[in-house]
Amino acid sequence: MVQEKNIFRLGLTIIMFIALLGLVSTPALAHGRGRHVNRACSKTASAAFLACQNEVKDDYWIAKGNCYNLSDKEAQAECFEEAKDEYKGAKEECTEQLEARKDLCEEVGEDPYDPINDLEPEFVDPRDIGGVVAPNQYFPLVPGHEWVYEGGGETITVTVTNEIVVIHGVECREVSDVVVEDGVEIENTKDWYAQDEDGNVWYFGERSVAREDCEDDEEEECDAYLLSDDGSWIAGVNFAQPGIIMFGDPSEELGTVFRQEFALGDAEDAGEVESVTESADVPAVGADCTGDCLKTRDFTPIEPDVEEFKYYKPGIGLILEVDPETGDRVELTSKNF
Repeated sequence: MVQEKNIFRLGLTIIMFIALLGLVSTPALAHGRGRHVNRACSKTASAAFLACQNEVKDDYWIAKGNCYNLSDKEAQAECFEEAKDEYKGAKEECTEQLEARKDLCEEVGEDPYDPINDLEPEFVDPRDIGGVVAPNQYFPLVPGHEWVYEGGGETITVTVTNEIVVIHGVECREVSDVVVEDGVEIENTKDWYAQDEDGNVWYFGERSVAREDCEDDEEEECDAYLLSDDGSWIAGVNFAQPGIIMFGDPSEELGTVFRQEFALGDAEDAGEVESVTESADVPAVGADCTGDCLKTRDFTPIEPDVEEFKYYKPGIGLILEVDPETGDRVELTSKNF
C-alpha cells in the first residue's frame, strides 16, 4: 500500500514537472510573437467587457424605472420598447468593443501596458523645444504656433500655449483646442504633451468640456445648461497611462500599431503608421504636400466602427483628417508660423 502511494506520488510529481516545463517554455515563444504569459492585454479586454455589460444592465433598469412614471399607457409601452431596443444594441456594442480590444492586443502584444516604467523615456524641458531642442517635425510643440481647421460645419483652433503642467512627474506643454459651430463654442479642450530625447511626443492627458449630446427634443435645454467632460483623463490618475502621439522618426515605424492614450473605458485611442510618402491638398497656403506627408490610421476600440486617416506635413504638423467611410474632411485652412 505504501509502495503504491509512493508510485502515485512519483507519477504526480512527473506530471507536474512536465506541466511546469510547458509553462516555462511557452512564454518565451509567445513573447517572441508579442504575447505575455500573463495575457494582461486580453484579460484587460475581458474585464472591460464585463464592466460594459454591467453598465448596460444598469442603464436598462434605470430606463425602465423612468418608464414606470409615465402616466400615458401608450407612451409607457413605447418607452419600454425603446429601453429594450437600446439594451439589445448596447449589449452588441459591448461585444464589438471586446473583439476590437482583442484585435488591438494582437497588434501591441499581451504585456501589461506600463510604458513609463518599462521604457523609462528621458523627457526634455518643454521650454527648450524650438530653441536648443528641435521640435518633432510632425508635431511641433512650439509656444505660439496656431492651426485653424474647417470641417463638418465646425472651426477648430489649436494653439500651443505658454502653460506648462506637471503630470505623472513630467513637465508637459499645454495645447488649447477650441471647437466652434455656428458662432457658438461647443467644445474646449486642454491637451498635455511632452517630448522625449528621441523626439517622440507623448500624450499625457486632456481636460475636455463639451455641450452634452442630447435627444433632438431636448436640444434647447441641453445646449443651455448641460456640459460633458467625457473623454477627460490624466496620466497617473485612476491607472491612466500616457501614450505616444507621434514618433520621432515615423519612417522607422511603418506598420507599427501603438497606443496614443490609455484610460480604460474612457480614452483608448490607438494609431498605425501607414506611410511617409503621401500627398494631400488643403486650403492653407504652403501646407500642401507632394509625396512627403506622413499618413496615420487612428482608431479606438471604444468605437469599433470609427477610424480616420490623418496627414502630417513635415515642419507644419497635422494638415488633414479624412473619414474613410464617408470621405468627410477636416482641413487646415490657416496657420500663423
